[in-house]
Amino acid sequence: MIARAALKPEPVAGTSVGAGFVIVSADDPDMHSSQNEQDNRRYAPFAKIPLIEPSDSQECKDFMREAYAVSERFDLPVLFRMTTRVCHSKSLVSFGERAEAPARPPYERDAAKFVCTPANARRHRPLLEEKLKALEAYSNESPLNVTDLRGPKIGVISASIAYQYAREAFPEDTSFLKLGFTWPLPMDRIRAFAAKVETLYVIEELDPFMEEQIRAAGIPCIGKAVIPDMFELNPEIVRRAVFHQEPETVRVDCPVVPRPPALCPGCPHRGFFYVMGKRENFVIAGDIGCYTLGCAAPLSAMDSVVCMGGGFSVGMGMAKAFEALGQTDKKVFGVVGDSTFFHSGMTGAAEILYNKGRIIPCVLDNSITGMTGHQDNPGSGYTLSGEIAARIRIEDVLRSFGYETVIVVDPQDLAAMQKAVDDALASDAPAAIVVRRPCLLIKRIRHDTGKCVVDAEKCRACRLCLKVGCPAISLQGGKAKIDRTLCTGCTVCAQVCRFGAIAREDSPAAKKEVRP
Repeated sequence: MIARAALKPEPVAGTSVGAGFVIVSADDPDMHSSQNEQDNRRYAPFAKIPLIEPSDSQECKDFMREAYAVSERFDLPVLFRMTTRVCHSKSLVSFGERAEAPARPPYERDAAKFVCTPANARRHRPLLEEKLKALEAYSNESPLNVTDLRGPKIGVISASIAYQYAREAFPEDTSFLKLGFTWPLPMDRIRAFAAKVETLYVIEELDPFMEEQIRAAGIPCIGKAVIPDMFELNPEIVRRAVFHQEPETVRVDCPVVPRPPALCPGCPHRGFFYVMGKRENFVIAGDIGCYTLGCAAPLSAMDSVVCMGGGFSVGMGMAKAFEALGQTDKKVFGVVGDSTFFHSGMTGAAEILYNKGRIIPCVLDNSITGMTGHQDNPGSGYTLSGEIAARIRIEDVLRSFGYETVIVVDPQDLAAMQKAVDDALASDAPAAIVVRRPCLLIKRIRHDTGKCVVDAEKCRACRLCLKVGCPAISLQGGKAKIDRTLCTGCTVCAQVCRFGAIAREDSPAAKKEVRP
């Protein structure tokens, strides 16, 4: 199963699959943790494969079984579209009878089917169109599409989580055509449903994917003329858009303290971004990961974030642009994490060398995929299932590419971190930096943690320690205060303090914290 798959019709659908193949693709309306709101349903007609959409936890299980059945019946991959709200919701699920799949026949070579040469692709093309016609006929009979006639006045066609919102927003006597098989659309069934209601609404999240097809079939309907085409829907938004009804709300006069996202206390990325943020002539091309938060104040040490691998590739483009403009004072650094380096950073690192980019690639190696759930990667020494695996050392890869100067540094040693940056800038040979310290949330590692304390007598209230952006540090009575429940004893704040007012408890310089 693949998320965010960029699909092409001929290789994926044209060659067929031979067995059940379901592609899970998750949309993120409202961009809770994404850079855009792309509607992945568009991939189904583009790739010429069927599309299935569940609307709750039970359907996630039941529809997946049907998705595999459809895939095997039509010898095609099936796109299984999820959304953030469906993924994050929980409900009781009933299990059915377990049926063991029959044993698969042994593998047989079939070059005419699976070797995607132009000659083979031409033979597959008309066969694919025949499958799509059969799929459209099947969609009209699919058990995933359910008609619920309750009244002739209003009819609603909906799918996925938008169906749940519409159910709450519309009156009890509203008729529904709930679609689970949404491409090819069951157009005959839609026409029959539309003929039974006076006004037809199409409620869907993001693009007018279904509405456009229904309108193209000559069926009048109301959709994005009233329903927003941006951000996540909810019952209140649907009710307001269709019926102009404002929800009843109770206001509580209780100001909420703003809590912007921040790097965790003790995060290894903090030292790197603190050092990088002190230089105004540094241009830092960032990437997707925990370290994206290096852009936030007070670190403010990132200029761009586009996509995975963009830390190197976008940085390379920026370096070439500055070079063409004669702006040689701009020092460009490209930043990716260790997981991103193995995912899509190595190609960018090779391009920097090949095209002689004036950019220093930096790999922030925290030994894990921190942002999306602590999955292991080829540099962690473990497989995704936790088995010990060969560990690919990032510095060895960079040296094999041709980076003659590869500096490995602990980012929580600020002096060493500063020297690494200076040495990389001074190098006449291609240089790269590997910033290495494990994420503190990796349970299998025994971390050297402790607590830092503030000597209130030495504290000058200069607030310089606040510039490291650690959630454990605040002000109390004008003096620095460290929250013992958050502090991990990384000492970055202690290294920043110019008056020796902060020290780790187990250090001889530490003094018991004065509490009011």
